[in-house]
Amino acid sequence: MSGVTLILFAIIAFLFAYRFYGSFLTRRLNVSNSNTTPSHSMNDGVDYCPAKPPVLMGHHFASIAGAGPIVGPIIAASFGWVPVYVWVLVGATFIGGVHDYTAIIASVRHKGKSIGQIIETYIGINGKKLFLIFTWATLILVIAVFTIIVANTFSSIPSSGTSSILFMVLAVAFGLTIYRLKAPLIVSSIIGVALLFFCIYLGNIFPIVLSRQIWIYILLGYIFIASVTPVWILLQPRDYLNSFFLYALMFGGIVGLFFTMPEVHLSPVTNFTIDKIGYLFPALFVTVACGAISGFHSVVGSGTTAKQLDKEPDAKVVGYGSMLVEGILAVLALLSVASLDQQHFLELLNTKGAVTAFATGVGNFIHNIPLINISTEVATNFAALAVSAFALTSLDTATRLARFSFQEFFEVKEKKEQSFLVKNRFVATAITVAVGAALTFSGQTMSIWPVFGSANQLLAAIALLSITVWLSNLKLDFSFTLIPMLFMFAVTMTALVTLFYSNISNENYVLSIISVLLFILAVILGLQAYQVLRKNGQNEVLAK
Repeated sequence: MSGVTLILFAIIAFLFAYRFYGSFLTRRLNVSNSNTTPSHSMNDGVDYCPAKPPVLMGHHFASIAGAGPIVGPIIAASFGWVPVYVWVLVGATFIGGVHDYTAIIASVRHKGKSIGQIIETYIGINGKKLFLIFTWATLILVIAVFTIIVANTFSSIPSSGTSSILFMVLAVAFGLTIYRLKAPLIVSSIIGVALLFFCIYLGNIFPIVLSRQIWIYILLGYIFIASVTPVWILLQPRDYLNSFFLYALMFGGIVGLFFTMPEVHLSPVTNFTIDKIGYLFPALFVTVACGAISGFHSVVGSGTTAKQLDKEPDAKVVGYGSMLVEGILAVLALLSVASLDQQHFLELLNTKGAVTAFATGVGNFIHNIPLINISTEVATNFAALAVSAFALTSLDTATRLARFSFQEFFEVKEKKEQSFLVKNRFVATAITVAVGAALTFSGQTMSIWPVFGSANQLLAAIALLSITVWLSNLKLDFSFTLIPMLFMFAVTMTALVTLFYSNISNENYVLSIISVLLFILAVILGLQAYQVLRKNGQNEVLAK
């Protein structure tokens, strides 16, 4: 099997999916230009402000991508390339894309609030409280883990730290140019991207050498600033410009793939059970998250993205389109190691890790492009830098999203005057960063991280659950969210049971307790949603 055939089929399949299934979703959700979005009706110049579709897509894509669609498919290739490839195509089209698109629209219809607000409206206040605690705790874990990952990267590769600081300065200048000086987006983007790559050059010439500990303090200060400053001046433009890193990486990798013409030597299917990963079901569907469906996407979509959506129809390209592009990235990640036979692939994965394996494979693709004359070493380093840059993007976005969850938790609908925990973004951010810092320095962060995969997919299942209840309440067809929701609950519940038994046998009681608590959360919300769906169904029958 040729790698070119697989990437071409994926691109064509996703184009058809965007054109036809994306349009189907648009009709089912009654998406219209006539509906005013919260970015206009609630514009506050800080969190709520309209953004042009290319800018918002860049922010959204950079926030949801990270290393997930790269690491997941490569690790899951231990099962063989066929299960990974099929899951990415089917998942991104009918589950992940639906999840992301509907989460944005549902949030837009509820004043740009999170999925928690939808749960409160249609399921109950207790469900909302449980969901927001779960979301905030998950995001705190992301903050702690990515702070460690980014600090390790910056201390071991000083040039990446320098480049990232310069990116931040560039982002502020870009935001001021677009929103205050009203400069044309195309011209500003061309100059901004050129300066972006110049920052990489400067980073290699003037590397900032600091210890891991110092970088952690700097990162904690940065994410506080990124969370409280207006989204248009730092977070949004930085993510937008950073997205061109990944676009360039994907474009170079795909073009290079056509010149390299790799044959797929990985086994189509290996075993249904892999040591340290688990059974094919549910391990495949938890390991390959971002390339197919990830609960973190709904937190981003109903967090920062919905507050910046200029017009409702923009949600199709921003939400559904970004998910499909991420699916292409996942296929590229799979093909970056597919030319290896199974034995050499496993050796590379176990010794170098998924990110290095991806960077090496894509670096080789880019090296084979004629005329541009890029060495394999430079191309590989560029691929590794692009991946590490998105770890920082996930970090600052997760902090702002955690702040939103924290503030929503203390909101009381009946009260006109909300507490300072709701109104003051500085206090909410300070508490969030302080707890994240405590977990970072606790030394327990990485021991808790294995539960993230199941927690992340539980977020996706709950998001689809709340959207299904919302559509049911509106008397709209909800089959296109119900079926994915049932599948994701089956995946999540099975994964949590498996995680519980494996940790009990290893005497890891902390993860065992977390697994039980997540299982109980899923059961409670599932039963409450079932009662609402059943009631809506009975009311519809009575009405007829």
